[in-house]
Amino acid sequence: MNITGIITAIVIGAIIGSLGRLLLPGRQPIGIILTVLVGIAAALIGTAIAQTVGVDTTRGIDWIELVFQVGLAMLGVSIVAALRARRKHRNVER
Repeated sequence: MNITGIITAIVIGAIIGSLGRLLLPGRQPIGIILTVLVGIAAALIGTAIAQTVGVDTTRGIDWIELVFQVGLAMLGVSIVAALRARRKHRNVER
């Protein structure tokens, strides 16, 4: 992977992570770096799932693949937010 691929992955991850976070109700106590990391993971896993189930790659936007990616980003952001809130709650109790 070259530098262009890495920068593209970061930009796509930021977009996917932000969309996932935006679509979740309420406030998520995670920062932008974690949002981007979740978005990158969701984009990669969502693409793999879309290819596995036979979604065709098109010249434009692959909407079904995007739905997989954003759905996984929503799941990832909610899991990370819950884990961070739980850890913060534990530290307050001590």
